[in-house]
Amino acid sequence: MDPSRLHPQARAAMQVQQRVPLTRANLTAARLSMIQATPAEVGKGPAIRSLTTVDAGGVPARLYRNGDGEALPVVLYAHGGGWVMGGVDTHDGLCRHLAAASGWAVLSVDYRLAPEHPYPAPVDDLVRALTWLRGPEAPRHGLDPARIAVAGDSSGGHLAAVTARRARDAGIRLAGQLLVCPVIDPMADYPALDEYGLDREEMRFFWDAFAPPGVDRTQPDLDPLRADLTGLPSTVVITAELDLLSAEGERYAAGLLAAGVPVTAVRYQGLIHNFPRKLALFDAAHVALAQLAAVLRRWSEEEP
Repeated sequence: MDPSRLHPQARAAMQVQQRVPLTRANLTAARLSMIQATPAEVGKGPAIRSLTTVDAGGVPARLYRNGDGEALPVVLYAHGGGWVMGGVDTHDGLCRHLAAASGWAVLSVDYRLAPEHPYPAPVDDLVRALTWLRGPEAPRHGLDPARIAVAGDSSGGHLAAVTARRARDAGIRLAGQLLVCPVIDPMADYPALDEYGLDREEMRFFWDAFAPPGVDRTQPDLDPLRADLTGLPSTVVITAELDLLSAEGERYAAGLLAAGVPVTAVRYQGLIHNFPRKLALFDAAHVALAQLAAVLRRWSEEEP
């Protein structure tokens, strides 16, 4: 490790979560380690005017409403955790911050996890939640079904990107997509950045759990880089310099731009995978969330 490349807060952050070797036998312990580290990494987040557990088309979800008005625009949020860990509780602080700073409602989806529920289950859950947001229940919860964005971090960024493409294919116009340190490329050709937290063997475990050997990983639902990207909504991609996923996220941003999609791509120097979630540890996490909130406020001013 070159100490000069690593932000001091990143060095400290890598010591917070207990590292559990990722195997199927250890998965319960790995899931628990993420949950146990959440208070120190994320914090509680701000108070929210309304927090409700909802059934979003058969998918459990948590709805955050902090803005005024009876028809708020809403972010459909997919949490990270390699498709195998995490949930609405591990991402509660992040969703609170996003709702408080943007004025948008946030629907955080507790999608089914792999390997118990591999592809396409997590994708299908996101699509079902999107269908619910566009149906008659949304206005009853104070949501505007015509103004929906999708967002996600890490593996949740992958789910958000796939959901955005599926929405386009179905003729649904989304306000935009926010992709934070997203997983994009199942080819798993990663740079040698293992010493900065997320490592190559962990990513291979995640992919094998989500799309087991024998599944065609070249299909657009698994490899967004192989999809037709024309007509996708405005996109923000946030990456971190010392994240082994940064290159694929930036390739996806470049592909979107080449397809004529409005894209903003920002790389944070010296930082590590999924720093924006760790609001209790990184000053830059608050900057990144402020960027996302500013984009959402701008999108809310556009015609649906």
